[in-house]
Amino acid sequence: RLVHLRSTETGTLRNAAFFQSPYDFFFCVQGFSGLTSDRKMSSYKERLRSGLVDIKKDDAVALFQSMLRSRPLPTVIDFNRLFGLLARTKQYDLVLALCKQMELKGIAYDLYTLNIMINCFCRRRKLGFAFSAMGEIFKLGYEPNTVTFNTLLNGLCLEGRVFEAVELVDCMVLSQHVPDLITLNTIVNGLCLKDRVSEAVDLIARMMDKGCQADQFTYGPILNRMCKSGNTASALDLLRKMEHRKIKPHVVTYNIIIDNLCKDGRLDDALSFFSEMETKGIKADVITYNSLIGSFCSFGRWDDGAQLLRDMITRKITPNVVTFSALIDSLVKEGKLTEAKDLYNEMITRGIDPNTITYSTLIYGLCMENRLDEANQMMDLMVSKGCDPDIVTFNVLINGFCKAKQVDVGMRLFRKMSLRGVIADTVTYSTLIQGFCQSRELIVAKEVFQEMVSQGVHPGIMTYGILLDGLCDNGELEEALGILDQMHKCKMELDIGIYSIIIHGLCNASKIDDAWDLFCSLSLKGVKRDIQSYNIMLSGLCKRSSLSEADALFRKMKEDGYEPDGCTYNTLIRAHLRGSDITTSVQLIEEMKRCGFSSDASTVKIVMDMLSSGELDKSFLNMLSGPFGDKSSLLD
Repeated sequence: RLVHLRSTETGTLRNAAFFQSPYDFFFCVQGFSGLTSDRKMSSYKERLRSGLVDIKKDDAVALFQSMLRSRPLPTVIDFNRLFGLLARTKQYDLVLALCKQMELKGIAYDLYTLNIMINCFCRRRKLGFAFSAMGEIFKLGYEPNTVTFNTLLNGLCLEGRVFEAVELVDCMVLSQHVPDLITLNTIVNGLCLKDRVSEAVDLIARMMDKGCQADQFTYGPILNRMCKSGNTASALDLLRKMEHRKIKPHVVTYNIIIDNLCKDGRLDDALSFFSEMETKGIKADVITYNSLIGSFCSFGRWDDGAQLLRDMITRKITPNVVTFSALIDSLVKEGKLTEAKDLYNEMITRGIDPNTITYSTLIYGLCMENRLDEANQMMDLMVSKGCDPDIVTFNVLINGFCKAKQVDVGMRLFRKMSLRGVIADTVTYSTLIQGFCQSRELIVAKEVFQEMVSQGVHPGIMTYGILLDGLCDNGELEEALGILDQMHKCKMELDIGIYSIIIHGLCNASKIDDAWDLFCSLSLKGVKRDIQSYNIMLSGLCKRSSLSEADALFRKMKEDGYEPDGCTYNTLIRAHLRGSDITTSVQLIEEMKRCGFSSDASTVKIVMDMLSSGELDKSFLNMLSGPFGDKSSLLD
């Protein structure tokens, strides 16, 4: 079996091609003579005992050379200590290069060296060489130990080769090696990464039957995967099983479940779970609070979020940038920008550096209040603080200027973001296209659209909808129809929104028959109509004074299960008033009132005009008093 596992990827420790790294070149060119001649090195043993925290490449090479020049020559144990420390700093290629140099100097590998090398090969996704190193273990007369197997298991799992990892466990058992907790945790994590949760649960049961006791870290990946797949009930059930097996959950375990309950909107359950962990003596950490505070704020429960923040501070758990950003986001969305800025200042006072999310949120709030100069200054401030604006930051600011009809400023920001290396996305282009369409600069809007396509940013339905709407509103119906035809040829799945835009454009161009034909063909295209599309078509028919057809469509609309809204009723009421059909208008007003709608400003205006001309009696005013307010006051 071990041979089979190795057959899929091969490599040998003598394979020079693998070792052609910058470190090999460094050794070949520089040699070992003069690199440290001008350095005063302390004893290598003292250096090794110090732990070599965050040692740099050059210092590690210099120390290694110092060891090679020492007499008597250090033992392989000393070199292993160096290699192990370097491996912890993730300098895997350097470790492998140094191991090779050590062997060339006549110092043979031992089991510990080869285990370190196997780990480095696995981390570098070189499993063929890792298994070759295992072969070297046998060749040198050693026996692989549990560390060897666990390291290879981790390498296989990192590559997603979980089935082979499970096979290797069988080999391990056949070799009289008892799988330990690391073995179990490694395989469980690998299975969970492949969504094989049930197999992971079964494996835990089998291993526990063989005397391998699981811990809270064993269950963590399973709970996490269950929660991510929306299976919170199973996660809670598994947690109870852990407790029954006397496995005390860690704060991380509770954090996984609390976070998922929050994402499911089960905030009160999450809070109860939070209380439970406190009762059991498991202290919440900043991650626990961040999940709760962020979710309460997202669901508009600002008071609960603020209370949790106070509780957090009382317990001397320091809020971090995530905590403050969640609260600031909530305040901004509630329109409480002043309070949000106060929290921002509190962050600064506490020495917590705002991140891109914090700044982007505040910029959004300033844009919503049309405080665009301040928003621009905020972005300049974040740049000066070394915090790079991302695509969200730029999109928010560009949108703010476009909404304020300062689309040229938005365009300058667009060019600025390109210079900063921020790649525009669909939202960026769509915002600019809409801005130019609303400013009636259709030529520029179309140029932006073409640039979007040329840059490989795929226009979605939203982008096409914005462009089509702009063309229709600006009287370029034929071009809009041409784009619609291209969309059909590209087999894009068009929704009712796109067709509603075109129907509206046709109606505005007095092409009511064409609009009607398109409206009637929607069911054949597999597109379901909505209330807005009915209202657009009704408005078009009323505009042409085709009241009988409009009334028929109104009845058909209700038969098909579409409930008329205020727009529907007001459109028909105005049309019948213009046609002097007072009786039908009265019937529609009464029906509208029963449905809880009231007349809009346009309906009120036409009634005022007809009252002034004597076409209506003053008693008609009472008909306009809907259940949600007396509109007659507008006529005073």
